[in-house]
Amino acid sequence: MDAVDQAILRRLQRDGRQTNRELAEAVGIAPSTALERTRALRARGVITGFHAAVDPAALGRSVQALISIRIRPQSREAIESVRDTMAALPETLGVFVVTGNEDVLVHVAVPSTAYLRDFVLDRLARRKEFVDVRTTVVFDYVQPVEQAELPAADDRGRRTPYA
Repeated sequence: MDAVDQAILRRLQRDGRQTNRELAEAVGIAPSTALERTRALRARGVITGFHAAVDPAALGRSVQALISIRIRPQSREAIESVRDTMAALPETLGVFVVTGNEDVLVHVAVPSTAYLRDFVLDRLARRKEFVDVRTTVVFDYVQPVEQAELPAADDRGRRTPYA
């Protein structure tokens, strides 16, 4: 990715609804170039889609939590099944398959702590393949507006220090 691609990505991450003409003007390229570059970024899988960012609190889901789940027996099939099942729940904002003591981390948004308690106890803790379920309530959640390029790595794959 060159500097033009990076500029296009920064602009689109800030405002995915801007017109191609506005994007081209902001980046300093021709509209045809902006369109071609954006299409190429999508074709390469760098841009995976455009969506509306929604505030869960505005939908009555003001309590967010991270739920750590340990699964037994531990197998690819079991973990993928749990991942897919958790992702399909309406309370779920995201699912992460992780290393460490837990196997899956689920980010949920619910209306209240009572709802969260019932969700964990009635829908998760009863599952026989879940040997441990731990819940952490989120006080604050900030998602970066854009993903910046990482600092360059040296020849051993180590990142150069931040200035």
